[in-house]
Amino acid sequence: MAEAIFAGGCFWCTEAVFRSIAGVSAVESGYIGGTVPHPTYKAVCTGTTGHAEAIKLTFDPAVVSFADLLDIHMGTHDPTQLNRQGNDIGTQYRTALFPLDEAQRAECEAGIARWNAAHPGEQAVTTIEGPAEWYPAEDYHQEYWQGEGQRNPYCLAVIPPKLAKLQKGFSEKLKG
Repeated sequence: MAEAIFAGGCFWCTEAVFRSIAGVSAVESGYIGGTVPHPTYKAVCTGTTGHAEAIKLTFDPAVVSFADLLDIHMGTHDPTQLNRQGNDIGTQYRTALFPLDEAQRAECEAGIARWNAAHPGEQAVTTIEGPAEWYPAEDYHQEYWQGEGQRNPYCLAVIPPKLAKLQKGFSEKLKG
């Protein structure tokens, strides 16, 4: 098993996408990339801690590659928006990759280049950051879409379009 850490706006939204991918056995919402030890959701939401809302994936590289996960990440959020995703504005909603080793860092560079090549006239602002310490989000943020999120108007407006992008562009990577 391997791990990957991606930030692409609200972690509820990115968690919902990656729970559907074959070979992904766990998705944890959390915070990374900031300067405050053990941040809370309330503190991260202020935009003053430097952390991004992110997800940490546990995956089987024999089933889904890190490169495929990068392509899914880049293809299901808007990597051209600096410090925002839709109405979520602030550095805590930035598009960022947090490689866990040099091989992942090289794959991240290649993934951004692939996305840019496939989208002439657009430029990803996704950053490659780290190393940085991972902090799991509070329990009520975990598996949010499967529970509270399907009753939350924000989630109902934002997550289904991301899942539609996933279905349209990556249907062969979905769990059966």
